[in-house]
Amino acid sequence: MRMRIAISMGDPSGIGAEVTAKALAAHRGALIPYVYGDAGVFGPAARRSRLSLEVVDLGQPLPPKGALVRVTKLPRVAARPGRPIRAGGVAQLAYLQAAYAAVVSGQADALCTAPVSKAQVQVAEKGFVGHTEWLEAKTGAKRSVMMLAGSRLRVALVTNHLALSRVPTAVTASGILGTVTATHTALRVDFGIAKPRIAVCAMNPHAGEGGAFGDEEKRLVLPALARAKRLGIAATGPYPADSVFFRAAAGEFDAVVALYHDQGLIPVKLLDAVARDPAVNVTLGLPIVRTSPDHGVGYDIAGRGEASARSMWAALELAAQLARRRRRANSAEPVKRRKPARA
Repeated sequence: MRMRIAISMGDPSGIGAEVTAKALAAHRGALIPYVYGDAGVFGPAARRSRLSLEVVDLGQPLPPKGALVRVTKLPRVAARPGRPIRAGGVAQLAYLQAAYAAVVSGQADALCTAPVSKAQVQVAEKGFVGHTEWLEAKTGAKRSVMMLAGSRLRVALVTNHLALSRVPTAVTASGILGTVTATHTALRVDFGIAKPRIAVCAMNPHAGEGGAFGDEEKRLVLPALARAKRLGIAATGPYPADSVFFRAAAGEFDAVVALYHDQGLIPVKLLDAVARDPAVNVTLGLPIVRTSPDHGVGYDIAGRGEASARSMWAALELAAQLARRRRRANSAEPVKRRKPARA
C-alpha cells in the first residue's frame, strides 16, 4: 500500500530541495510524493538526482504517480544557495500551507516538511517558532509534542524551542504529564507498541541528589509520574539525563521524555553522527501524520551537492509507515449501526 506524502520543499536557499530529490530518487516507487515548492529550485535538484516528476500548478488535479506542485515562481535572486532573502521566507510558509492543505483535504495521507529557517518565515508570519507549534495551532490540537525518533532511541520533549533561562518556569507537572500521555498514545497507536515503557528525565544533575541540587524532581516530576501511573501508563523516573539515554538505546525503554530541547536532542544527534542512525522529527498529538528530518536548512553546504539525504528519507519512510498504520487502525474500527427510524 503506497502512501501519498505531501512534502513542503522548505527554504529555497537551503538544502531542502536537494535532500528531497536525492531521497526520492534513491527509493523510487516506495511512496507517492507530492512536492510543494518551486520548479526553478526543485527542478535542477531533481535533474541532478535523475528524478522525474510531473509538474503541475497549485490547484490542478494531482497525478496518481506523484508530482512537483508549483506553488511559487521565484526570481533567481530568491533561490541563491546560502543567501536567503525576504521572498524566500514568504515562499517557505506558502509551501507549508499548501502541503498541509493537501493532507487535511484528503489528497495526501501524511505531511513531511523539509527544513525551514524560522527567522526567514517570521518575515511572513510573526511569531512563527517552528512547524510543531504552527501545526498545533492549525489543527486545533490540545497539545502537540515534538519527538525525535530513530531506530534505537525515541525522545519526546516537554518544552521545545525555548531559551534555557525560561525552562525552569516553563516545565510544569501538567506539562510533563501531557507529554508522557501523548508519548504513550503515539507509541501504542502509531508505533504499534502494545505496552510502552517510558523513562522521564530529571531536571538536575544526579536527579537532584535528594534535593541538594534542586527540588524540581520532587515538586514536578514525581507528581506527574504518580498521575501517569493512575492512568495506567508505565512511566518511571526521574532518571539522571547522563545515564538514561544509554539505557534507552540499549532497549530498556521505548521512549525517553526530556524536559528541554538540548537535554533530549544531543544524544539523538550523537547517535546519528556516530552510529549512522538518522532520527526523524515526529509531531505527536495531531490529527494528521507529520514528520521532518532532524537537521536544519544547511546554508553552509547549500548548492554544493554534499548534503546527506539519510534523515530526509527516514522522515519520508516513517511518514508512510505511520500513515499506513493509522489507515489500518481506522479501517479496523467497528462501524456504528444506526437505529432504525421509528415509523
